[in-house]
Amino acid sequence: MREHQPINLTQFNGLWARGNPEETPLDHFSDCNNLKYLGTATFTVRDGLGQSQDVAAPLSNILRFFNYPTQAGNTLLVLTEGGNIYHVINTTTIFGPILTIAAMTDFNCAIYGGRAYITPFTTEVQGAINQERGLQNEFLYVYLGTGLPAHRAGGTPPSSVSPVIVSNGIAGQMDAGTKIFGYVYQTDTGYQTAPGGLTAFACTANVSVSLTNILNSPDSFVVKKLIVASKSITNYNGDVNGYTLYLVPNAVIPNNATTVLNNISFFDADLTDDVSQLFNNFTNPPAGVGLAIYNAKLVLTTPYNNPSVSYVSLAGQPEAFDQVQGILQIPADGNYITNAAILLGSLYVYKRAKTFGYVDNGNSPASWQLNTVDNSLGCGVHGVGSVLDTSGSNVDALIIGTYKGLVLFNGIYVLPELSWKVKALWDTQDLLHSFRDIQILNDVVGQNIYCLLTDGSMLYGEYSNGFDPKNIRWSPWTFPVNVNCIALINVNDLILGTNQGI
Repeated sequence: MREHQPINLTQFNGLWARGNPEETPLDHFSDCNNLKYLGTATFTVRDGLGQSQDVAAPLSNILRFFNYPTQAGNTLLVLTEGGNIYHVINTTTIFGPILTIAAMTDFNCAIYGGRAYITPFTTEVQGAINQERGLQNEFLYVYLGTGLPAHRAGGTPPSSVSPVIVSNGIAGQMDAGTKIFGYVYQTDTGYQTAPGGLTAFACTANVSVSLTNILNSPDSFVVKKLIVASKSITNYNGDVNGYTLYLVPNAVIPNNATTVLNNISFFDADLTDDVSQLFNNFTNPPAGVGLAIYNAKLVLTTPYNNPSVSYVSLAGQPEAFDQVQGILQIPADGNYITNAAILLGSLYVYKRAKTFGYVDNGNSPASWQLNTVDNSLGCGVHGVGSVLDTSGSNVDALIIGTYKGLVLFNGIYVLPELSWKVKALWDTQDLLHSFRDIQILNDVVGQNIYCLLTDGSMLYGEYSNGFDPKNIRWSPWTFPVNVNCIALINVNDLILGTNQGI
């Protein structure tokens, strides 16, 4: 046609799924499934699928996995149907199961000191919606990465009904006076239990003491027994409780087999390491849902008995949760805490449609001020994805999977949402029953966003043209299998967890 004026497209900006399809801008498509964007205006089909595991019996019925970086490389912790977690080292090596809890249908994981802290949870119906909280009568677990089974975090304290037996030893350093003696167990992660086996003994000046009946722990992961003692007590009242106890220098049994330690020698002035705090900690921290590491403290949210509570450990002691001073309480409203994340020095705690913030003031968590950040936007239990700055060293924003869509969060929610152009697609998601299925990954190397949707498909976004609602190019990805979870390995290789395997 001679009068026809051609339309030259210098850019192709992906899917438009907003309003009337006939109003789709010329540089978008209303239907562009399974595309992958290359450069400004080039696209191709997405990559195909291949089996990741090259073993005789590959794992199947994958429910969830998490990256677990170790000294040997980037590995995976993989939950399969039936409540089994395996440690997948590479395509040919699998350990496990390293943890089995039949009722576990999902889990969360945080890496601290090379160890993996694992909390099991499941989904339950509350009113008209599905929500998650830590499994009843279950615990936080710790896995050392060696292939040996994970064990409960924390540890059982020594018996309070079977005190140690104290007697005089050889000549040594000792102040005269009545002292309380006992011991604590130390686990393979360095956790120290509350003191137990307490008894009083009248010490003689310049005479050491010997202890027997230092019972072995029922926990197989205990590796040491540490002797504790009070300083000399004036006017002892006959009650072994309520006195400040200290670790006795060099009074250590380096195993969980020996029950005697002879000739312990110290002066009161040598007792400086106060262990009174150990009495306040959970014996075994309960299972929860969200896990985050904030200022060297492990944050655990949504225990079964109070799903509006978060527990915060002592700094540098991820298994030591003070049962009184380590609590963050959010007002209960029938909606459980779903997630926790760290951003720019603040701790953010989420519900399905609310966001709260805390700042560590240097005192106990119970004294931290609660700040309401947003009363309408929150996320699900896997709905926080990080956005890294150009150096790749610090998180400067988060991508949050909210009821409204994928939203950039930098301390406040930035609107319009990143997924503004595909609102019609987001509105088809079953967020009432399957909000937990929303999972977000950000490939900062390839400048890609991967968002797992509630129906097992994926929303793919590419942002080399700009990280904003206008310039991100979207494409729905569908697969011949139902995808249950996603992860990035080897920097930016996408892997899918499906019923058929990895």
